[in-house]
Amino acid sequence: MPQKWSLPELLDNLHQDVQHQLSTVRKSFQHSVVKGDGAENVWIDLFNQYLPERYRASRAFVVDSKNQFSEQIDVVIYDRQYSPFIFNYAEQLIIPAESVYAVFEVKQTLNKANLEAAEKKVASVRKLYRTSLPIPHAGGEYPPKAPIAIIGGFLALENQLAQDETLRCHLPKESEQKGYLNIGCAADDCFFFHDKISDGVKIIKEPKPTTAFLFELLSQLQSCGTVPMINIHAYAKWLSKDC
Repeated sequence: MPQKWSLPELLDNLHQDVQHQLSTVRKSFQHSVVKGDGAENVWIDLFNQYLPERYRASRAFVVDSKNQFSEQIDVVIYDRQYSPFIFNYAEQLIIPAESVYAVFEVKQTLNKANLEAAEKKVASVRKLYRTSLPIPHAGGEYPPKAPIAIIGGFLALENQLAQDETLRCHLPKESEQKGYLNIGCAADDCFFFHDKISDGVKIIKEPKPTTAFLFELLSQLQSCGTVPMINIHAYAKWLSKDC
C-alpha cells in the first residue's frame, strides 16, 4: 500500500523532535557550558537542515572592516553563497558583518535577564560597520545596495514569563535601540515576532511553536533579499597593519 503522507503530522513531528532534543539536553547534561553548547547545536542543526542552502548557521564572532568585533554569538545565520571568506581559527568562526542575516542568543529559559543578555549580543553585531559595492551588470553598474536589517532573535526551551504583557514590556520597539529582537521561540510554549504593520510584538501560543517560528523566520529571511557585495579591499588594507 502506498505511503499516505500527512502535512500536519510532518509539521508536528518537526516540532516534537526539536522539543525532545532540547529537553534531553537539559536533563542529560549537568555542566552549564555543555548544556548550553548542546542546546545551541539543536538549533544550529535545525537551521542547517531546513533553511535553503544559501544560508548557513554556526556559532561565531562577527567582524567589520574597521577591526571591530561582536561578542560571541550563539547562532549566526549568514550567507555562504556569496560570502568570499569566513575565518576559521582554532575552531572559532569569524564572519564578516556584511554576510550576516540573523543572530540569536540561546538559553534554557525565556526570562527578563536572558532577554536583556540577548539584546546586548544583538546590538554588538548591529553596531558593526558594513561595506557595500556597486553591482556590475551587462549594461554597467547598479548602485550599492543598502545593508540589510539584521534579524535579532532569542531561542529557548521554556517560557518563565507567565503573562504576554510581561514579555512585551521587555521587548523594545524596533526604533528604540540596536538590541531590539525581531523574533524568538520558547519551544514548549510560544513564539513571538515583531509585526512591522503595528510596530508591536505578536506572541503566538500554539501546539507547534517551533515549526511556526521556523516558518516566520523563513519569511523574514526572504524579506531580507541578498546581502550586499562586500568590499574586499576594505578588509585587505589590514594586511599592511601591525598586529
